[in-house]
Amino acid sequence: MFVAAGVQPTQAQNFFDLLFGGGIKRQGQREFPPEPEKRPAKPVAKISAPSYYTYKVDALVKVKVPQVVAPAGLPDLTLAGASGVRFAEAMPFLSDLDLAAEKDVADAIAAHYATHQDFIWISGYGLNSRAQQALRALAEAGSHGLDPAEYSVDVPQTSFSMDDMVSRQRELARFELALSAKVLRYVRDSVRGRIDPNRLSGYHDFAAKQLDLAKELEKLSRTFDTAVLLESYHPQSDEYLRLRAELEQLSAQAENDIVVDPKLLLKPGGKSAELPKLIALIERKASPEFATKYAVLLALSRGKEEYTPDLVPLIKEAQEAHGLKGDGVVGPRTVQTLAGVSKADRIGKVKVALEQLRWLPSDLGARRVFVNQPAFTATYFENGTERLSMRVVVGQVSNQTSFFQDVIEQIDYNPYWGVPQSIIVNEMLPRLRNDPGYLDRAGYEVTDARGQRIPSSAIDWGQFGGKVPFNVRQSPSEANALGELKILFPNKHAIYMHDTPQKALFQRETRAFSHGCIRLNQPREMAAALLGKDLDYIKSKLAQGHSSEKIPGNIPVYVAYFTAWPNKDGAVEYFPDVYGRDDKVMTAIEKTAAVRASGS
Repeated sequence: MFVAAGVQPTQAQNFFDLLFGGGIKRQGQREFPPEPEKRPAKPVAKISAPSYYTYKVDALVKVKVPQVVAPAGLPDLTLAGASGVRFAEAMPFLSDLDLAAEKDVADAIAAHYATHQDFIWISGYGLNSRAQQALRALAEAGSHGLDPAEYSVDVPQTSFSMDDMVSRQRELARFELALSAKVLRYVRDSVRGRIDPNRLSGYHDFAAKQLDLAKELEKLSRTFDTAVLLESYHPQSDEYLRLRAELEQLSAQAENDIVVDPKLLLKPGGKSAELPKLIALIERKASPEFATKYAVLLALSRGKEEYTPDLVPLIKEAQEAHGLKGDGVVGPRTVQTLAGVSKADRIGKVKVALEQLRWLPSDLGARRVFVNQPAFTATYFENGTERLSMRVVVGQVSNQTSFFQDVIEQIDYNPYWGVPQSIIVNEMLPRLRNDPGYLDRAGYEVTDARGQRIPSSAIDWGQFGGKVPFNVRQSPSEANALGELKILFPNKHAIYMHDTPQKALFQRETRAFSHGCIRLNQPREMAAALLGKDLDYIKSKLAQGHSSEKIPGNIPVYVAYFTAWPNKDGAVEYFPDVYGRDDKVMTAIEKTAAVRASGS
């Protein structure tokens, strides 16, 4: 999950040549000892990347009947709320209560009702306005991308017999606890999300949000505006509000009349039943000039599944007309641009985005950097307004960029590149066994645990099969993998933003090429924005050689993953799921729903 190395000689043909290309020797460099005598090499035990997990949902627990504690100096029978039904007198009717909930919800209910004697949701012999507002909010959970079925409660009948108050007491007491359980589930889901992102994969890294459900239930017991309080638990960012509005609009729309497989990959010479659909959409959206130029070919291609050579110029020009690279290859990006995303897929992406926003702070911050991996963009905000946005390169599928948040701390000018152990073991070690001196020639420094430099050629690399007890770093240079600067926000994933000598990759539509770090298309501009300086200042710092500079203030950075996200104009854009993470989120949500249904 780190950056791929920088370009070395232009004639290099493979990754190793690009990363370590030969023949570079610094002027004045001392001669190193001859290569050591080789011993039988140990098998290489490669360092694996983080993995995806089989999502597990905690079982629901039984809600225990609260043990009501009488206030000091008062007998038990005086325990009455604002209703005509005494809560204490209703407790014996709950001995066979069969109500299950999440453990923290069950604990909060027991804690609250042990010390609070009043009903929350009952007044007199029926539901109060607080309960009515709560029930409406739970029923409208779908507008937040939640499932109303997970918060449903059986509501007592409004009519009852005054001759059977025992049954009424039992019914109201059970409803009281059931509604409290479902409201607290709604609160925890609104604040933290339905699923634990850290159970999805090693790429997800989020600190648990602190939430005292017993205190929240006490707040709910005191408020007369339940609807406003429940709404306040949801994220309050503009992005959340725009995604929620998008979900409402999508729900009212009809499905696309032509739906093309979003995962289509078709090259010239191939065949697909999806091609006629794409051609039909190209014809529908064509400009008058395009339609005239290709009128005959479009007519002959209707219903044609073979991607023949004569269609390649048409596809290329259609791609270019929509701002894509005209390469003639029909992939997910081309399909999405030309055909759009189906209504069902868009709704799914928006629901996933709403869930993922609950993992982040409710307020993302007026000043921040937001990296959206599926969009391959990094955006700087100031006073809540987008000030700078640029293309980025993120991790390849085998070395994915993680999903987490942090605080930006420092800028390194003309940086060293400390090569991570995963690259040393997985990619350097095999070559070092046959050519132990190539790091010396390529301008890399090797040091031991004490920081003493050791010639690469003096090490018997064959004796290491897993962790290598040496540090390797690349010195500042035009060929350095990090380019001329890097922006640090220290984290356990060793991910940061940086420059790169491989500028051509920014012209690609899909930009997943790094070892996990984030390569910036405009690194100087990002550094200047973070420091509140101009580009001349950054240029002057670079001219002074290697140095570091702390960034003033606390600027959060979100290394995020959203396949549906609003642009600066408020319109929600959709992106291919480059790492296939949305399906894993939806699977986890479905598993959670199944567990909840079994306990309802």
